[in-house]
Amino acid sequence: MGIFDRFKSNRQAQDKAGSLSDAAEKKVNERTGGKYEGQVDDAQRKAEGALNMDRDRPEQP
Repeated sequence: MGIFDRFKSNRQAQDKAGSLSDAAEKKVNERTGGKYEGQVDDAQRKAEGALNMDRDRPEQP
């Protein structure tokens, strides 16, 4: 079992990573004046999707 497999099954770690991802998105948007907001949001969504952190999907037991 690799590190990402353990991450995908650890809900607490995913929640923490989600809040850090949101903070990073907010900081980038502040620094760029929102000029690249769409691209930043898309990148965040892709990164979270790669880690099975899709926020639109219902909770997994």
